[in-house]
Amino acid sequence: MNWIYGDNVDTDVIIPARYLNTKDEKELASHCMEDIDLNFSKEVKTGDIIIAGENFGCGSSREHAPLAIKASGIRAVIAKSFARIFYRNAINIGLVIIENSEIQSDVEKNDDIQLDLTNGKIYNKTKNKEFAFAPYPNEIQSMVEIGGLVEYTKKKLGI
Repeated sequence: MNWIYGDNVDTDVIIPARYLNTKDEKELASHCMEDIDLNFSKEVKTGDIIIAGENFGCGSSREHAPLAIKASGIRAVIAKSFARIFYRNAINIGLVIIENSEIQSDVEKNDDIQLDLTNGKIYNKTKNKEFAFAPYPNEIQSMVEIGGLVEYTKKKLGI
């Protein structure tokens, strides 16, 4: 399933400030997006995708926001653009984020979306459409695949 949102989805609606007193991923996931979509935490399934407009993740620099999204089971966030600090925080925890300016206007909630991160392709199988994006550099791709910066560093250090 695809969760479709507009422009300027800020960190305050991704995970409201009243829940920032925990780093427990399950607790964060249970409140993810609740100020913009009351059904999200109840209906989101592992493997779902968030598709949004411009400036996704704007607002504060809290790492809780991408963590709440990832803990919810979201496999990727595709948006026209991201706030830079959100983008980096997402990479650091291993959340796949993709910039694409076309897909938001051409996707529906139940469309079957497939991702090819290596080749920079998004496939809307339901509508038989393909969208391109700039793939991650190899080091960043490895970091995301292993689960983020901490796991990547542990592997590099052999610990």
